[in-house]
Amino acid sequence: MNEGKSLRARRLMSASGRSLIVPMDHGISVGATTGLRDIAATVGQVSDGGANGIVVHKGLVPTVQKGLRPETALIVHMSASTSLGGHLNRKVAVCTVAEAVRLGADAVSLHINAGTETEPEQIVDTAKIAEECALWGVPLLAMVYVRSSPEDEYDPVKVGHAARMAAELGADLVKCHYTGDPHTFSEVVAGCPVPVLIAGGAAHGDVRKLFTTVAEALGAGAAGVSMGRNIFESPDATVLTRHLGLLVHQGWSADRAYDAYQDHLATRQLAAV
Repeated sequence: MNEGKSLRARRLMSASGRSLIVPMDHGISVGATTGLRDIAATVGQVSDGGANGIVVHKGLVPTVQKGLRPETALIVHMSASTSLGGHLNRKVAVCTVAEAVRLGADAVSLHINAGTETEPEQIVDTAKIAEECALWGVPLLAMVYVRSSPEDEYDPVKVGHAARMAAELGADLVKCHYTGDPHTFSEVVAGCPVPVLIAGGAAHGDVRKLFTTVAEALGAGAAGVSMGRNIFESPDATVLTRHLGLLVHQGWSADRAYDAYQDHLATRQLAAV
């Protein structure tokens, strides 16, 4: 990693080499969903909660910048598709690294749907963007998912293959699904030469399960989380982000973090009476 990348990467990772990133690039894909209608407020909430970075598309940078704390990294997303046209898995490049740098980005991210008909196009886009990142000294986060079939999305061998592919194309950080098992996920991490973050997936509202999953992944070698809907669709994004940070950065157990989270909610409810 060159000097420019190293300097920018400091904002993405803690001293322990872990990261808590909140992607909020979903508006292009599915519209202004819960938590994203007032995206500037949500960015402020997760930034106040201690997120290492947030992910948005280029057009929203002017909107969200006032809610972004100085210590929170801005990551500009480079790829998009919509649910309107029936080609949601076909991600195409919609930004350049030069544009992202002009907007003040600390890093850029992109999305790869491995195993789809348009995988070759996405591989080409990734390779080109990785080259631009090397030129500009900008870290690249690759969000890679196996989308050949629903059964394949969490398959350890295929998830590991997808993560390795992203690293070999030039990603500095890789986001992928947690396989659901610490042993198999440790194999995914072992096969990927760059830090691996786990995705959150669809919001499910079960905070104990969320904390347990994160703790398991961290124990298996994950470098943190890149989690959107489970955070920004929660009733209090600041509090949830802060307590996820205790897992990611302080090494708390899932039970300890969950108990602290519940205690915080209970105290707040009493104060409101």
